[in-house]
Amino acid sequence: MSYKIGLVGKPSVGKSSFFNAATMNDVPEGAYPFTTIDPAVGEAYVRTDCAAPDFDEECQPNTGYCEHGKRFVATQLVDVAGLIPGAHEGKGLGNQFLTDLNEADVLVHIVDFSGKTDPEGEPTEGHDPREDIDFLEEELDQWYLGILEKGIERFESKHMEEVELEVELAEQMSAFGTNKDELKQIMLGLGLDLDPKTWSDEDELELAREIRKRTKPMVVAANKLDTPEGQENYAEITEDPEYEDVTVVPCSVHAEKALKNAAEQGVVDYTAGDEDFEIVADVSDEQREGLEQIREYVNEFGGTGVQEALETALFEELGLKAVFTGDASLNWTHGPFPDVFLLPEDATAQDFAYHIHSDIGDGFLHGIDCRSKRQLGKDTVLDHNDVVEIVTTA
Repeated sequence: MSYKIGLVGKPSVGKSSFFNAATMNDVPEGAYPFTTIDPAVGEAYVRTDCAAPDFDEECQPNTGYCEHGKRFVATQLVDVAGLIPGAHEGKGLGNQFLTDLNEADVLVHIVDFSGKTDPEGEPTEGHDPREDIDFLEEELDQWYLGILEKGIERFESKHMEEVELEVELAEQMSAFGTNKDELKQIMLGLGLDLDPKTWSDEDELELAREIRKRTKPMVVAANKLDTPEGQENYAEITEDPEYEDVTVVPCSVHAEKALKNAAEQGVVDYTAGDEDFEIVADVSDEQREGLEQIREYVNEFGGTGVQEALETALFEELGLKAVFTGDASLNWTHGPFPDVFLLPEDATAQDFAYHIHSDIGDGFLHGIDCRSKRQLGKDTVLDHNDVVEIVTTA
């Protein structure tokens, strides 16, 4: 589980409920601020097509599981403390929130689209979810800006001919997973001179914002869309041109948790991410009515949205791909298709070898595409759902 998804948002919008629905763990939930204080970490899953049917095999996963031709690949999910305006100044649990958040590779921002929680997480009516989307981005931008400004101060305290700006900023912002080459590319892309004395306050904020977008990509999970208010707000916001660059996934955490609980009890046949389900046990009229209301929602929106939010975060925002370990001769030592890993979109055959184990990477000779039997050099970029055998001296 090399990638971590951070659940973020203001208090009482359903973050802990989303966490529980995705992981089927049991962390405290409540309609009051700061239910979560210490971050909860759990195992969630994202789906990819299982490769085994292409080889007339049935996979035997070491981790995760496989259902109906879909392989569920483990990832880490972190539910961090609720964020309120002013967190970058230390308000609420701001400092702890920002520290916890920085360990995440990608963020899922849980927003109450029903408009029934105010900026502090207290009950209200008619709150505009756009304000929540904006405030979180603004808090993160101000957090990045504060750290960026420290880097600028360090650079200006030295003789400019002795140090490059991008090197100094990269050292200051290294915790965000950026580097001098990326920072230089961002600065030049914004049309900034490599001399902060020529920058305005707005230039600095724009730079901080762009660094944040590159290093903390975000998906908005539009929660509580099983309410009329939620659906009305969703329609307005997704048609608002100011939010056309925001990735919004319609979501009902309540529906996901209800279906998973019903599946565990043998009441329904449901797999996470399905667009429908089947009632397979005798239920009361009241239970059937509740399930049919959920069916109406998942049919309209193509699922509950919980699974889609996770998969959008990893596969679309981070651009990851799934690669299976294979055996070109189909002589499986530990069962067919035991492992599948999530890799960056530009990962090569040798990168895959290193991801499996450093010794395998060090001893890399070549890879074999198990479908085409083609030999793969160390610099061959792999495709999503490739099945690769690594030939190594290790």
